[in-house]
Amino acid sequence: MEQVAPGVWRLRLGTPEAFTPIALREAEPLVDAMRALPTAAAPFAAQAVRFSVSARGCVVELPIGDGEEIYGFGLQLKSHKQTGLKKTIRVNADPIADTGDSHAPVPFYVSTRGYGVFVDTARYASFYCGSHVRREGASTPGAPARSAEELPAPAGRAAKAMVVDVPAAEGVDVYVLAGPSMRQAIQRYNLFSGGGCLPPMWGLGVWYRQNHAYTADDALRLAATFREREMPMDVYGLEPGWQTHAYGSSYDWATERYPDPDEFLARMGDMGFKINLWTQAVVDPSSPLYDVLRHYASDYEVWGGIVTDMNVPEARAAYADHHERAFIQRGVSGFKVDECDNSDFNPSPWSFPEHSRFPSGMDGEQMHSSIGLLYQKALLSAFRRNNTRTYCSVRSSHGLAAPYPFVLYSDLYDHRDFVRGVVNAGFSGLLWSPEVRPCASVEDLIRRLQVVVLSAQALINAWNLAMPPWWQPDSERNRAGELLDNVAKVEAICRGLLQFRMALLPYLYSAFATYRLEGTPPIRAVVVDYPQDPNAYELDSQYLIGDALLAAPIFAGEKSRVVYLPPGNWYSFWTHERHEGGQSYEVESPAEQIPLFVRENTILPLAEPVGHIDRDTCFEITAYTFGPRCEPCMLFEDDGVSFDYERGAYNWVELTWSPDDGPAVNRRGDYPDVRYRIMDWSHIPE
Repeated sequence: MEQVAPGVWRLRLGTPEAFTPIALREAEPLVDAMRALPTAAAPFAAQAVRFSVSARGCVVELPIGDGEEIYGFGLQLKSHKQTGLKKTIRVNADPIADTGDSHAPVPFYVSTRGYGVFVDTARYASFYCGSHVRREGASTPGAPARSAEELPAPAGRAAKAMVVDVPAAEGVDVYVLAGPSMRQAIQRYNLFSGGGCLPPMWGLGVWYRQNHAYTADDALRLAATFREREMPMDVYGLEPGWQTHAYGSSYDWATERYPDPDEFLARMGDMGFKINLWTQAVVDPSSPLYDVLRHYASDYEVWGGIVTDMNVPEARAAYADHHERAFIQRGVSGFKVDECDNSDFNPSPWSFPEHSRFPSGMDGEQMHSSIGLLYQKALLSAFRRNNTRTYCSVRSSHGLAAPYPFVLYSDLYDHRDFVRGVVNAGFSGLLWSPEVRPCASVEDLIRRLQVVVLSAQALINAWNLAMPPWWQPDSERNRAGELLDNVAKVEAICRGLLQFRMALLPYLYSAFATYRLEGTPPIRAVVVDYPQDPNAYELDSQYLIGDALLAAPIFAGEKSRVVYLPPGNWYSFWTHERHEGGQSYEVESPAEQIPLFVRENTILPLAEPVGHIDRDTCFEITAYTFGPRCEPCMLFEDDGVSFDYERGAYNWVELTWSPDDGPAVNRRGDYPDVRYRIMDWSHIPE
């Protein structure tokens, strides 16, 4: 094994393919940050790995020790712990079973023993996570026995292993990432990917996507209503109706609905809204990009349009240049990139087949795995040229995605699956939005919104609603204009939840800064921080937010739930009751509250909520101290919109408190302005 970065080893097996996640990546590993992690040895030797090639592809066998538990493989909505399961890393928009199909499958897994493994392939590789055991003495795959004497003895059993079946390939690079802890192995993977993303500060505010058929006047009226009714909101999303043609896309304004796009963008901007535009990967013949990009298209059409080979630099540049000139430089803040995944279970399959050919040499299977990231790369390059950060939505991703400020979403809508996505995304350098759409009841709306405000993207998606869901969550009644009888009460509850999101924003933004610079996922499974605690292994509906908070969502129809609190002491955020960790508790929660707990010895900064975030917004913060020996709280401070922080234009604002010395604020760095004012301190008694 060759060491290729601090704590990372590459094992080259056979002859790898040309098109792989590492071959396509752009971000360089953050070597200095990787070097700052604790030193760790490789978790196993090269001699412990088996490899073979056959007519169907290649097979890698990696050791799994007794008691090891396996997690990861990207956005897995149907299961949490992967030990004993088979997962096929196949991009699919309809992951209806626990097969591994996903909007963002990733050939990376991490072990409770404190290491990770990344298999550098864009193929639909299958991972057998200790589910099958080879007979001792059995022939190596691809090398059948030549005589009866060479057949294996039937009695013996080999050790449990991770078996990786990579179709079509004659070889593959396997990257082994040491921890030494599980959390540090994930950090190392994210830093090896190029570091996590840091969204603009407004990106962590509240998002709303309007009805797909709205006009500019409809949008302006609704936006003004949000401001009048003091509903916090930063990002306003336009769905397909803003374009002259969608499915495929024209990437051109529909002037019958938006007669003056520049005036519309200016008026929305005056109200403090950032505009996000729906788009997709298929170029319609009516698009001004069609004649430019048709020379770089695959051999199969989709919806009568072309699928561009974004692996061709000229095609990627043309796509990025158009979006820069037509949208970004005119004030558009980001995009929702739809239908860049795949669909096999749809009655009318709308994506290109796996045997498609692309000009760069990629086939359809490799492109399905890569197209989401290639589109992200193209759009991000346009924003970087303008020194403007973005935060976008995307429906497909893959390996090494941590540097891209794109949040995944799905057209599926099971709430438990959505929460499981929140829990699992952090294993693999992904971000996930459990967005709110039409709901079965007011209770369902509130319970879903509670999870949304404690996720990577606080998104309400009303693409098929005439009114906001807090006026009527039922889609048919909403479109008929029927308001709830208790609409003012429901709106007030939802307003309070959105304001809570805004209160948490300095804390969340700082957690993302740590993700960017150190690789720690801002939202992650409990087992990531407690890999030696077997009670954490099955927790697929609880998750950590930063280093201080633990959320345990409740679903519609439930009045209480069992919450496991890891070792240490924890405080209820709402009641301030102190709980001993390492135990489970039956927790009752009013409809307005999600069970939320604060780790002991935390300083939690909560801001006075604002209606939206401007470049000069300064947050007025109350610092709450939980416990007798509080650890310092670090707040990341910069302009919140540019990439200047990469050149050192930022501060760390350190908050400290002790019974002896009291509170203190220490600001260090080269950013000249102040984004945080500590207005008050509040000590939570033990």
